[in-house]
Amino acid sequence: MSVDGVIVRTAQLGGSTLSQAVQRGEVGAEWYAHRPASPSAWRAHALQVQASHDGFDWLTTLAPAFAATGAAADRLAQAAARGVVVTTGQQPGLFGGPSYTWTKAISALSLADELSAAINMPVAPVFWAASDDADWMEAAVTHVATVRGLQTMSLVGEPTEGVAMADVPLGDLTAARATLAAACGSAARASVLDAVDAAYVPHATVGAAYVQLLRALLEPLGIAVLDAAHPAFRVASDRFLRHALSAAASVSEALSARTQAIVAAGYAPQVDVVDGLSLVFQTALVSKAESVQRVRVRVPMADAATVAREAAVGTLGANVLLRPVLERSLLPTLTYLAGPGELAYFAQVAPIASALGAPAPVVSPRWAGEVLDGDAYRALDRLGLAEATLRDPHAAEQQLAQRLLHDGISDTLERLRVAIDAQLRALRDSVDGAGAPVTHDVIAGLSRDLTHRIDKFEHRVLGGVKRNEVEAMRELAYVRASLRPMGKSPERVLNLLPYLARFGVELLTRLREASLSHARALVHGTRADS
Repeated sequence: MSVDGVIVRTAQLGGSTLSQAVQRGEVGAEWYAHRPASPSAWRAHALQVQASHDGFDWLTTLAPAFAATGAAADRLAQAAARGVVVTTGQQPGLFGGPSYTWTKAISALSLADELSAAINMPVAPVFWAASDDADWMEAAVTHVATVRGLQTMSLVGEPTEGVAMADVPLGDLTAARATLAAACGSAARASVLDAVDAAYVPHATVGAAYVQLLRALLEPLGIAVLDAAHPAFRVASDRFLRHALSAAASVSEALSARTQAIVAAGYAPQVDVVDGLSLVFQTALVSKAESVQRVRVRVPMADAATVAREAAVGTLGANVLLRPVLERSLLPTLTYLAGPGELAYFAQVAPIASALGAPAPVVSPRWAGEVLDGDAYRALDRLGLAEATLRDPHAAEQQLAQRLLHDGISDTLERLRVAIDAQLRALRDSVDGAGAPVTHDVIAGLSRDLTHRIDKFEHRVLGGVKRNEVEAMRELAYVRASLRPMGKSPERVLNLLPYLARFGVELLTRLREASLSHARALVHGTRADS
């Protein structure tokens, strides 16, 4: 689908062997909570989800963590009154992180809209911003495609370990912001960069800036953003997490059994089980050098009961496997829209829910979509290359170099030298003897003069080839950065903000249109159009 110079297309979700087996329907019934496959089944499931939250005013409890406004607030209110929610989420990434942050959110919006119409019930899309996550490397770096190739933007300062992104200061983003602005171009829409500048201010943290940027761009579409590090959310989670600590032994036993079953079936578990550690984090103040940091540490099984009794409210958090069960206990979640890695680790989630006596969350594969620069395709045509060659790390460069030298200039010049040498020898023989009009020295001078002229011509030709090669390789670097950065789908590498700045936030609406086929397939249990 082309949109004013940008192309939006559905992509393969990809993932591990286990994830792809789940997507093909080869694995699922024994390891996953059943996913409905018709409007009537979805409605029956929605009624069960509603019933599981009777008596719990989840929106009032979590309202400060949502801080929703406009269309997002309206949809949340309707869902709280007589509906359910569809969720997805992602940990913080610099300037929003990879494009899949946004395609995840749009996937949730499309499914919520389709379900709402199909089951005659309000369904609100919710984006779970995992600002309590401590993965500094995931949050610190993002990439943009420019005319110079792939450019990297990153946080400055030392990496943190075990510190939630909600507690990590942004630091100086002058260089990163300049790179972003250059990637957006001179015709960038001010609204997008204004949203960036309003969120990424000097006093903000990595997590807080991420949440604010998402809200600025997603709430007008009706997508609410939940800040998982907000005190209101931590307080609301406290009871569940203490229960998880109290049941740590049975949870560990159930998780180990499922992980062994996954291995026995020939698959690799997405998340390794660490013996002796519970699935709950505890945050404590730790002195490091000249500063004091709030550091998250997994609670040892041996200390689980004590921590369950004595931990201060708001200091506990869930790890990646416990988080989906926690979410389902706090929100009336119809389904979570998962990426390839999440889809794989949900195979380990259901036994955790069972051990805790909690509802097992239903997972669905999200839509995967690529946003591609039309100029990059035009450049690809100029280079005479097929997009498939970009999948090989060297094929495009080799083909391009061969094409630039294919005219055989070097061979032709060498044949010219051989021919001139032969003719000069013949000329020398013909003028040999007494009474010759010229001496051999004159013929030798002619030979040197012709050789010099050919060498000079060859030097100019090679200079032109080198200039063409440099320009072509530079253009190829731009094409590769735009269409196959780091050998991966652009959705998994490139930051979307330059495209939003160049083509407008209306691009998010175009993403929604492209994702509708996937949403309808999930609702009706059919195959999506590619």
